[in-house]
Amino acid sequence: MTSNNIAYLWQSIENVMKRQLYRHQGFSMLKWIAPLLVLLGSITTSCRMSYSFTGASISPNVKTVAIAYVPNNASLVVSTLSRTFTDALRNYFTSQTNLVLVDRNGDLNVDGTITQYVVVPVAIQGNETAAMNRLTIAVSVKFTNKTDPKQNWETSFSRYQDYSSSYNLSSVQDGLIKDITDQLVQDIFNKAVVNW
Repeated sequence: MTSNNIAYLWQSIENVMKRQLYRHQGFSMLKWIAPLLVLLGSITTSCRMSYSFTGASISPNVKTVAIAYVPNNASLVVSTLSRTFTDALRNYFTSQTNLVLVDRNGDLNVDGTITQYVVVPVAIQGNETAAMNRLTIAVSVKFTNKTDPKQNWETSFSRYQDYSSSYNLSSVQDGLIKDITDQLVQDIFNKAVVNW
């Protein structure tokens, strides 16, 4: 059962209850509210996935997640990038789900490597100088689900941010890294546990 089906079901129930309240001023509701609650309970417990407000669909059998330290294997290495990215990924998974973070051998496992950190000029002007520069960060990620190996995958994610060439990279780098990291973390999370 998808989250859209559940939302539609709740909306239908709400409409029926409102009509009954207005029509009978709440007295005859007792006749059908108990069977309705039993029906709702059986429907929600028969669903195989648990849903959250983030859209994550995680099996009730999945309790833990292990997210390994993400090394930086890019040709240009920023010393803080690995720690920043790893912490952001761990924080996002634990704040958006009820999963417990473990050191290794979780029900879900995320292993990644930063493969690219590069700045290239974009938006070349008439005098052949760049008006903007683009910082791109790419990561290669392997995701494994011990409870459902059909959901395992391995893929690369890439995001970028443009900034004015009038700025020195070192003056805007921290903000760019944070923005790009946030986007990459959300992409990884969505592919791992948001199965639309």
